[in-house]
Amino acid sequence: MGVSSKAMTVLNNLMNDMFERLADEAARLTTYTARKTLSSREIQGAVKLVLTGELGRHAMAEGTKAVSTYVSYGGGSSKS
Repeated sequence: MGVSSKAMTVLNNLMNDMFERLADEAARLTTYTARKTLSSREIQGAVKLVLTGELGRHAMAEGTKAVSTYVSYGGGSSKS
């Protein structure tokens, strides 16, 4: 079973919109705290505000799990 080109376009637009909403909200939270850089705190806050309820809790859990997995495999280290 495959995904049609039209369905892929719809999914791509959905993901782009969601990313834009999260980025806008995280940037807004950063200005409230008078900081110049985004941290995980602003991203998590944006997720809680944009994705409410069970969807937000699930997104937070999966995001935390993904970052933990990435770090445990040596990702993001500054070693050369």
